[in-house]
Amino acid sequence: MSFHDRRQEARPTSGEAPFGLNEVFFSRTDDRGIIRAYNYVFHRVAHYKAKDLLGKPHKIIRHPDMPRGVFHLFWDTLKSGRFMGAYVKNKAKDGLHYWVFAVVAHTSDGYLSARIKPSSSLFTTVMSEYDALLEAEKKEELSPEQSAARLLERLKALGFDDYHSFAAYALAEELTARDAGLNAVPDPKITEFRTKLDHADELVNETEGLVQEFEAMRTIPHNLRVIASRIEPAGGPVTVLSQNYGTMSRDMSDWFATHVLGENSNFAAIKGTVNNSMFVECMARIMIECDTQLQKEKRDIEGINMQQERKILGDLVKDQRKSARDGLANVNFEADRILTACNVMHRHFLGLSSTRVLCKIESARLPTEGEALTAIIDQLGIFQARISSQLERIAHLSSAIQASDH
Repeated sequence: MSFHDRRQEARPTSGEAPFGLNEVFFSRTDDRGIIRAYNYVFHRVAHYKAKDLLGKPHKIIRHPDMPRGVFHLFWDTLKSGRFMGAYVKNKAKDGLHYWVFAVVAHTSDGYLSARIKPSSSLFTTVMSEYDALLEAEKKEELSPEQSAARLLERLKALGFDDYHSFAAYALAEELTARDAGLNAVPDPKITEFRTKLDHADELVNETEGLVQEFEAMRTIPHNLRVIASRIEPAGGPVTVLSQNYGTMSRDMSDWFATHVLGENSNFAAIKGTVNNSMFVECMARIMIECDTQLQKEKRDIEGINMQQERKILGDLVKDQRKSARDGLANVNFEADRILTACNVMHRHFLGLSSTRVLCKIESARLPTEGEALTAIIDQLGIFQARISSQLERIAHLSSAIQASDH
């Protein structure tokens, strides 16, 4: 054993197990969580003998300080077919503990988890949240499901839409802090995705403003009909214009319901798509680092065919790279949908502008009620100008989300 190995394997008698910021370790389990393989770093940090790990449930390293709700959410996410990322506190054989940020991907017959050492400022917040959740589980006798729901509530209070958006943000934070801690060049892909997320956040805000402006504008057809009823018989020009405007307004309302409002709209989808792509990109990086580290490890571990594990991990790296590329394509697709939607809405507004011009001509010839009609027309003009401006900003943000790929 070299001096380097002896130094790495020297362990304190209490506290935290040695785990380097530059290290990555992995373990592979079947679909029930039974350990099938792992690398030397895991072996060293967990401090178990091979016979005490292989064939044993992965929860053998679970630390009692971990809230049960985290694992409930963990397994629910994996069983739904999604990737998972989480902060986890583990317990070594000799009683030492070690924190990891774990990313978990599906394999053909189970799961592979790769872990890095967390070091970001977010990690401090998470430890505090876990402590509070664990205390709540004990005092309020929360079930794992109730604890998971409590965790999701806390994440919303911290500004995250759901757990997956938190996991993507946390993983990017950890890799950025890790790069800084290792004096490495910041990852340009993480910087790129953060810019995309900023644009997506702005886009959501602009969309909310667009909806509010449109809702306020929907009173105009009613006001036009009221004036028409006072100044002309049924079927007069102002009546026809108000009916045309009402029809256009309803068409736009239907368009809003399909493309802007609701969880499945293209406007709502863009942020989740960017978040998912960022998570996959970061996970691919960790898997690649794990693969590189495994290639360098020359140690054999009793009961594990390391050549086979390198093949499994290498195939998973290829899958993750493809998923990352597909994710970027999905981001571009959603941004394209928004640009197309903006163009459709601009065409709607050209129709409304024509109606507004006709109303203005009609108001000029009216001896009475012309001022009231003019006021409504002016109000319509203000709304249209605001909405057009927001559509331009939305189109600009969507283009920026695409442009940062190239």
